[in-house]
Amino acid sequence: MNVVFAVKQYISKMIEDSGPGMKVLLMDKETTGIVSMVYTQLEILQKEVYLFERIDSQNREIMKHLKAICFLRPTKGNVDYMIQELRRPKYSIYFIYFSNVISKSDVKSLAEADEQEVVAEVQEFYGDYIAVNPHLFSLNILGCCQGRNWDPAQLSRTTQRLTALLLSLKKCPMIRYQLSSEAAKRLAECVKWTYQAMVHELLGINNNRIDLSRVPGISKDLREVVLSAENDEFYAHNMYLNFAEIGSNIKNLMEDFQKKKPKQQQKLESIADMKAFVENYPQFKKMSGPVSKHVTVVGELSRLVNERNLLEVSEVEQELACQNDHSSALQNVKRLLQNPKVTEFDAARLVMLYALHYERHSSNSLPGLMMDLRNKGVSEKFRKLVSAVVEYGGKRVRGSDLFSPKDAVAITKQFLKGLKGVKNVYTQHQPFLHETLDQLIKGKLKENLYPYLGPSTLRDRPQDIIVFVIGGATYEEALTVYNLNRTTPGVRIVLGGTTVHNTKSFLEEVLASGLHSRSKESSQATSSLQIPGWYRHQDSQS
Repeated sequence: MNVVFAVKQYISKMIEDSGPGMKVLLMDKETTGIVSMVYTQLEILQKEVYLFERIDSQNREIMKHLKAICFLRPTKGNVDYMIQELRRPKYSIYFIYFSNVISKSDVKSLAEADEQEVVAEVQEFYGDYIAVNPHLFSLNILGCCQGRNWDPAQLSRTTQRLTALLLSLKKCPMIRYQLSSEAAKRLAECVKWTYQAMVHELLGINNNRIDLSRVPGISKDLREVVLSAENDEFYAHNMYLNFAEIGSNIKNLMEDFQKKKPKQQQKLESIADMKAFVENYPQFKKMSGPVSKHVTVVGELSRLVNERNLLEVSEVEQELACQNDHSSALQNVKRLLQNPKVTEFDAARLVMLYALHYERHSSNSLPGLMMDLRNKGVSEKFRKLVSAVVEYGGKRVRGSDLFSPKDAVAITKQFLKGLKGVKNVYTQHQPFLHETLDQLIKGKLKENLYPYLGPSTLRDRPQDIIVFVIGGATYEEALTVYNLNRTTPGVRIVLGGTTVHNTKSFLEEVLASGLHSRSKESSQATSSLQIPGWYRHQDSQS
């Protein structure tokens, strides 16, 4: 499984299907990002795509010598833009590709707007996610939850885009989700609908009859329909399939309706036409040398590490995450809080880690550390984040203990690691995801913590695994997945999340959730809300 390859294949197919000749790639804000993650401008240029435009740009010129490849998300705004485009076409012929499922009514509206018959093709290509690395994808969604629950709009958007991922990878998954995460369960249910269950939940089935009379613009003969497996071949074959599969099958049904061939395709007729295009087309700026670019980046990183004393800060953060020596950790945190080079952001982050790890320790000194933050001049915004993080991901609601291993094997491993020491004090930490995936691969992931959705279970060990983190994944977790892919023969893992976080964006996510501690700074924060849940996909075949 390779998400970069999957998206790249879609884009290559779009360009190939349009045939030879000069082309313009017409995109929206989000698909521009999707394309730019997998192709450079130079690579696209080599495929005869000489112009890149936004569908919402008001100043595009008429260029009838160009073919238009349109890659758009199927939103109402984009459909409206496309309708306007087809009524006054700026290009000779249009190949339209939507990044997710588009409704029949929208397809019909596009067909009606195509009075000049310039549309050659309309298809769904499921590249509706950001392919960061071959094994990492993001939906670029921040603030997906309101308190403990999904934001309804973001749940719908996440469901659609996660379904697109499954379709692009051609996976029919069995789903496991973190039991302690209501958000993970809700997302799992939204993705794993059978066709029959979806119809009944959303429309209602009464003696195999569906009342569609309230559907806007419904024709008389469709106000009530019958769905019977005895008399309806498509329904019989699809009623027990999940949402991912039904989307693919519906796509096949729609293709005949979506495809429209123009009477004739206009081409560049002369050298003069081509010359005029080249003269009018703005030149691309040459890319700066990669060597100087990376030297600049590394130089800036080095400056920040020195300016913010980040080597020492990082060492203490690793100790907080990986060791259980409360006395040493407290002493080191208090020492760094007195260091003028440590910024208020880094100081607050150290106290957050302390608060999460030693939340219920008998000698917890969080009130004193909060006072140290105040004395250091750390702003109220950052001080409040300490208790907000504990409320968001405190111990009481976490599905597993992030810091203290409970079983004998894990305790022994940690003891032996302590005896041997570590190769690098700055890379001690392994994400909790590593342990979860290790248990899953070995067939030892506990069902009471990660139940299956529905009655089916996987008897054999999984080979293809898609992990989705509600609230956001991290690049450290991506590294874990990369290493597991390298070291575990026969296993292919892809990681994704509503976004890809760093500390700043994660804390923004915490604030966006609407969770704010009611406790005073001087009291020990003990209230909690669960950390972002993991939503597990496993291929049904081993």
